[in-house]
Amino acid sequence: MEKVVLLVDVQNIYYTTKSSYHCHFDYNKFWAKSTSNRTVIKAIAYAIDRGDEKQKQFQNILRAIGFEVKLKPFIQRVDGTAKGDWDVGIALDAMDYATDANVVVLASGDGDFDLLVDKIRRGLKTTVEVYGVPKFTSTSLINAASTFVPIGKDLLLNTSKR
Repeated sequence: MEKVVLLVDVQNIYYTTKSSYHCHFDYNKFWAKSTSNRTVIKAIAYAIDRGDEKQKQFQNILRAIGFEVKLKPFIQRVDGTAKGDWDVGIALDAMDYATDANVVVLASGDGDFDLLVDKIRRGLKTTVEVYGVPKFTSTSLINAASTFVPIGKDLLLNTSKR
């Protein structure tokens, strides 16, 4: 069985699915699809901690699915802009865990990861699957990946009211 590492840029996935589809990403469906017939050696969801109760519940759901949740504090700058970026942390973990995996799955559309994905794929000879919302995923990231898996309705929460 293939060994897989899952790395999820939670903020990127949240904002791109919300902007494109006006609903939320389904982490259970993602887990099922990306881990099918594979052994998970590591699964990390990178998120920003605003300390709010709804977020804590969401983080507990991620943990229950099987993710380790890594948090960074939300930083509000004096000029009103905000910071909460996991790019370096994701890159470091990806390089650490890719050596033990056959497949690295990165859920993000952030073009900053194109060099990382290329390095893992070419340098470590590890397959890299990138999951992202097509409209918001960098072309350079798509091109760097072994496989691009578009996030569409099959990976979204069913929000229809009954």
